[in-house]
Amino acid sequence: MKKYTILDRKDTRSGFGAGLLEVAQKNDQVVALCADLTSSLKMDAFQKRFPHRFFQVGIAEANMMGIAAGMAISGKIPYTGTFANFSTGRVYDQIRQSIAYSHANVKICASHAGLTLGEDGATHQILEDIGMMKMLPHMTVINPCDYNQTKAATIAIADYQGAVYLRFGRPVMPVFTPPDQVFEIGKALLLNEGTDVSIFATGHLVWEAIKAGEILAEQGISAEIINIHTIKPLDTEAILQSVQKTRLVVTAEEHQLNGGLGDSIAQLLAQNLPTRMAMVAVQDRFGESGKPEELMQKYGLTAANIVEKVLTIRKSKS
Repeated sequence: MKKYTILDRKDTRSGFGAGLLEVAQKNDQVVALCADLTSSLKMDAFQKRFPHRFFQVGIAEANMMGIAAGMAISGKIPYTGTFANFSTGRVYDQIRQSIAYSHANVKICASHAGLTLGEDGATHQILEDIGMMKMLPHMTVINPCDYNQTKAATIAIADYQGAVYLRFGRPVMPVFTPPDQVFEIGKALLLNEGTDVSIFATGHLVWEAIKAGEILAEQGISAEIINIHTIKPLDTEAILQSVQKTRLVVTAEEHQLNGGLGDSIAQLLAQNLPTRMAMVAVQDRFGESGKPEELMQKYGLTAANIVEKVLTIRKSKS
């Protein structure tokens, strides 16, 4: 089992802010729009450095999406910024019609996603956003795992022609991926080779999957751990190659069971390689107010829950 070292502890939204500033220095077509949450999205450094390329639209998220679509038509590369709930649920019609249907080159950047938003509670903790966005034709969906990967993804999407949904979060989390990484859209990352079970994780649950792999290794179980940072397009080749070897699957995500990463992998396997699998995700519930780590435990999104799923399906397989 490969050991991963915690390089630092930072929130992924700060990775977005750092990446946005860096890519803007390289590409003068990059512009940024924010819905009255500049400091929360860590877009303030961009605003100070490039005030003429920053547009504060206020609490008018639907207008922000329409403005971004118009900017894209004129050749700009707009990055929109607000909370994940307001980036999707509040503006789905505008995204569907003006961005996805119209093939607009807009980067929808969504912070404070999932349960780990914490104390703001159920009304802000959207857990359906990945499903909503991946169902839209022409939409790419990215959910990086730590600060460094979020920064790299933010930079990479500027060169990608098409609509992107980039999801990240608020809490301070372990940083364990290299700072100099090159982010490849649609290319899964093999974190640990294994032979007994394939664990596919995304976002904040990647670190939990790594911890689960260490626990399983102590029990003599070899877990193959793969970081699925791009949920659409899915790296079908990497997934099928791993499952062909292990014939056992657990998925892990900070999202509803319905519509998330687990659903995508289940569809792929049902059509190509039927396999026994289990999913670590939120079980058809809304969130609630609480500390992020406490909510992760209550809703079953921890390394211990991943281990439990692995042990259960291994037992049922035998």
